[in-house]
Amino acid sequence: MADEPTEQELTGVETRVSPKPEVDAIGGRKLKPATLMMGHGYDPTLSEGALKPPVFLTSTFVFPNAAAGKRHFEGVTGKRPGGAAGLVYSRFNGPNQEILEDRLGIWEGAEDALTFSSGMAAIATLFLSLVRPGDTIVHSGPLYAATETLIARVLGRFGVHWLDFPAGATREEIDSVLSKAASGRVALIYLESPANPTNALVDVEAVAASRDAIWDSAAEKPPIAIDNTFLGPLWSQPLQHGADVVVYSLTKYAGGHSDLVAGGVLGSKAVIDTIRAMRNTIGTICDPNTAWMLLRSLETLELRMSRAGENAAKVCAYLRDHPKVEHVGYLGFLAEAEGRQADIYRRHCTGGGSTFSLYLKGGEAEAFRFLDSLKIAKLAVSLGGTETLASHPAAMTHLSVPDARKQALGITDNLVRISIGVEDADDLIADMEQALAAI
Repeated sequence: MADEPTEQELTGVETRVSPKPEVDAIGGRKLKPATLMMGHGYDPTLSEGALKPPVFLTSTFVFPNAAAGKRHFEGVTGKRPGGAAGLVYSRFNGPNQEILEDRLGIWEGAEDALTFSSGMAAIATLFLSLVRPGDTIVHSGPLYAATETLIARVLGRFGVHWLDFPAGATREEIDSVLSKAASGRVALIYLESPANPTNALVDVEAVAASRDAIWDSAAEKPPIAIDNTFLGPLWSQPLQHGADVVVYSLTKYAGGHSDLVAGGVLGSKAVIDTIRAMRNTIGTICDPNTAWMLLRSLETLELRMSRAGENAAKVCAYLRDHPKVEHVGYLGFLAEAEGRQADIYRRHCTGGGSTFSLYLKGGEAEAFRFLDSLKIAKLAVSLGGTETLASHPAAMTHLSVPDARKQALGITDNLVRISIGVEDADDLIADMEQALAAI
């Protein structure tokens, strides 16, 4: 009598066998993200015993048979429920991206994650997957300038509207804006916390409570997405406070070496699947080599962010009382402060981060003189790298923002944004001291 046919013979699907089961707990102890970054989602036995994942430089993947190909595209097109499993084409996914996405989700306990070719590619794909002509996007302000441009100037051309509230808005202010927006279809509530470049915090819990109070129907309830680049994932985890989706420029702390550009989106599987379908269509996925570099960087993420955070606390303590400094917008000072921002900080954050706003006494001339005098810190945009970076938002990253809006949002000519790196803290203080002396 012939043997019974195997599942593979019946379905045409070759199962991906993992000889070694995934280890995420030992003796009842759940392993921490820093430990899981060393191997989660990758089995060396499937890649000739290589300790680290190879870079899979291929545009397409071979099906074991025609039936497997048909089954895959039934999942891709929605003819078969459950979506598509396995690999077919690198515009959709690849081994390096899959491993990276598995590990990214661990930090915040997200159900699923996606990676993109840049932070703005992630944000644009998010918007395109959820927004229709005539919809309204409600957002906090300020946002990263390119995000504001995308909402107001690009999506605005297609009939998308927007309303905003200040980053530090109270529950009553949030209620007012959301209630006004609810007269039409709200596609998305988009937040950025801390706001770039002012470092103002958004009360995610208040936004979630307001949203839930205004929209009774789960089907009509707009998802809350938040850009967590400045603090995540070590110092803030917004999914725990009511956000549905978290957005990252992985260029920053996750990459952390100023040598790659990438973006990420994490959150509930239902929303992520919607975004994935758009990413598959427009091809905004990150490339396999960038994914491989990010896997390397995630192994030291906690170490780098911790060191940079410790350095920032020391540097800001020095700057705080300097006679040429008007104000230091460092979140760590909120731990011992009073007021609404301090309350948000204590509920939402586990650390002050390493990027802060420095308001100098004077204006653009004083700010430029300070920046031009720095010797260790580099005059460059971006943040979250191993090196200290400094820039002038009003004249650089936010130059395209109308002057009136810049003033309203606190993006003034005397504002310098600084991202502290992992250098020696005393050396950085010496650099700040001599640069301030040049003013």
